[in-house]
Amino acid sequence: MQKHYEKILQDTEKSVARSLVIQNLEKGSPYYGAFTQPDGVYQAKFAIYRAASMISAYLNRDSRYYHDALILERALLGLDYVDRVQHENGLFDYVTCNFFSAPDTAFCIWKIIPHLRYLMAQETLDENEALLKARLERIIHMGARGLLEGGFHTPNHRWAIASALAICGKMFDEDDLVKAADIYLREGIDCNQDGEYAEKSAGNYNSVNNDAMLLLADALDDPAYEAHVIRNLRMMLTYWEPDDSVFTANSTRFDKDRLVYPDAYYIEYLSMGVKHQIPEFLAMANHIFDIIDDKGIPGPDVLIDLMLNPALKAAEYGESGTPQRFSAFYADSGIARVRRGKYTYTVMRGKSNFLWVHNGSIKLAVKIGGSFCEHRAFKAETMTQDEDGFHLHQTMRGWYYLPFEEKPETSDWWQMDNAARKKKLGPDMDIDVTIREGDEGLEVEMKTSGVVGAPWRVELAFNGINRIANEHMTMPVHGDEVLVLRDSFFEAMNDETSMQIGPAFGVHHFTEGKEDSEAKTPGAATVYLTDYTPFHHTITIRP
Repeated sequence: MQKHYEKILQDTEKSVARSLVIQNLEKGSPYYGAFTQPDGVYQAKFAIYRAASMISAYLNRDSRYYHDALILERALLGLDYVDRVQHENGLFDYVTCNFFSAPDTAFCIWKIIPHLRYLMAQETLDENEALLKARLERIIHMGARGLLEGGFHTPNHRWAIASALAICGKMFDEDDLVKAADIYLREGIDCNQDGEYAEKSAGNYNSVNNDAMLLLADALDDPAYEAHVIRNLRMMLTYWEPDDSVFTANSTRFDKDRLVYPDAYYIEYLSMGVKHQIPEFLAMANHIFDIIDDKGIPGPDVLIDLMLNPALKAAEYGESGTPQRFSAFYADSGIARVRRGKYTYTVMRGKSNFLWVHNGSIKLAVKIGGSFCEHRAFKAETMTQDEDGFHLHQTMRGWYYLPFEEKPETSDWWQMDNAARKKKLGPDMDIDVTIREGDEGLEVEMKTSGVVGAPWRVELAFNGINRIANEHMTMPVHGDEVLVLRDSFFEAMNDETSMQIGPAFGVHHFTEGKEDSEAKTPGAATVYLTDYTPFHHTITIRP
């Protein structure tokens, strides 16, 4: 992938040039040598990432910064800062969140482990390269020893810590590090048969977990860890939207609903595609660079990885692209992803926005909302597929507390054992949704039963439109507008494309009240279709 390599090298050099500008050069400052984050904060992780790109360029014979004295000086200055803020036990702080943090330390040393491995693999080192090697070795080794203290918050943290321990145990020939990694690994990897990790974070932590699995496969010489990566990458082939972004609405982490492009997956698709000769992975690696060129975003910061593995740089594959027609139902993960050329639709279990439709420039999220006891929106408990389409179901249980049969020990409600109260049960509300592909478009059949007279609504939340029109009117929209439409099909559009939806129904004029805690989708122009329960409606979406 010579063209990819050239772009990555060019963008690394741009990053280095930027680092020279944002480095703190005030000798009296406690942040001397650090690099200013966009928010003005200084911290170890950002300094390590910036210094790492400098070291990559300094060691790369094709770079204009190869063996450049200024780059060496500034990289060492950055490592000086890192040395100063690394605690005596080897751990780093992530100053906006975590202190004496094992997972953040793992992420910090992850970034520079490839640089140390590259230097360790060289037959000879000059004086400056030996100095860099010694400095990196000290930071990484101290960090690895600090990881023995452990401690984590989220599922992916386990694999970041375990992989750093395992690879450092191999590099430094220290068995206690490898044994410590095994303590985490005996919990079992949280990658299901669909290829989805626990956090369902397609926009971020899936790729982080994949990186950890690849390190573990290397450190432990165990291809079973690569198998998780391959399953995830196959699943992710169905997660690209028509605008080449990643579908993120299913995530449980910060990337949920964010606009993310798949550049972080590049080195994973390339390395697994080359090693296992998987053509669709190599096509995806090429497609990621098409996205990078089209969107004008920087290439992934993986120069050192290509230097470590020249076979990745040398590999060439002529095709580019992602699957354009598929229907994938990931039952364990509770999500279906379907692509039909220029549009995709996504059906999800357990999410109030249970249906998403994307036609390249317009995103539509569909929700059924209202109030019933503690429930504020339909969130499917079950999801199945048959020849008629995808079926979603939820039973909302009605209940009321009853008085204690014996006098409680306290009159303070908050001190009472309310969970021990008996309950009066009922009524129950059942909601069933079927989503099928019909002759005219995507049909969404919605049926409620069990409760009479509750004012519920279907929320159609649009992003990427500038007007809504039906046979009666055309209304400009800018986001956050709310309409209740009562009849006929309507069209949501921008200057490029449109979606047609209908027939509309509007029996009551919904306004958000104190019982409706499920807020509308923020930033979206929203159309409400309203009725009283029980109701049975089918709308068609023509993407």
